[in-house]
Amino acid sequence: MPKGIHETLGPLGHGLQLTLAMTALGFAGALLLGLVLAVCRISPVPPLRVLGTGYVTVFRNIPLLVLLVLFVFGLPVVGLRFSLFGTVTLTMALYWAAFVCEVVRAGIRTVPLGQAEAARALGLTAGQSLRFVILPQALRSMVQPLANVFIGLALGTSLAAAVGVSEMTGQAELTTLKYDEPLTSFAVTTVVYVLITLTSGLIAGRIEKKVAIRR
Repeated sequence: MPKGIHETLGPLGHGLQLTLAMTALGFAGALLLGLVLAVCRISPVPPLRVLGTGYVTVFRNIPLLVLLVLFVFGLPVVGLRFSLFGTVTLTMALYWAAFVCEVVRAGIRTVPLGQAEAARALGLTAGQSLRFVILPQALRSMVQPLANVFIGLALGTSLAAAVGVSEMTGQAELTTLKYDEPLTSFAVTTVVYVLITLTSGLIAGRIEKKVAIRR
């Protein structure tokens, strides 16, 4: 067994906890904000459509690493101070919300227009139609794309190491410097990322089957 492997697994385990926490919180935030942005983009109110479109255009065309640097080092300059973990998680949520927005918008477009018209005929408000009629049907086409966003976010957390967060990749770098065994640290890290990706894909596949229309 390579020297220092026991000392390596401990820090990597702590880094994994941070990675999973950032992924879960970041995706939850991206999901909520992305849904709001999608509603703005399909809204009949022009200012809301402009706001939603502008947000998506800006955030989808800026590299995540650039955003992380801007938020981590820029927010304190304007007087907004959060923990490093909180700042990175917030940045992840803001960035990936733009992608969630497009997934939700595309999913809504798959629902026939007649469904919305029928909901209005029944006396449902726009919000009720969206909540009870359109989104439940749109979900069927959104599962796999949302899973892809989740996987992208999970893998994107590795960039947090560049701004000082000791998540899994950051811990792998630190243990490499300490024990001079990059193969062990990054081999374990690679396996964990693959497991996260495969597990997410399998869960998404099961969910997709459950919400699929039985014919």
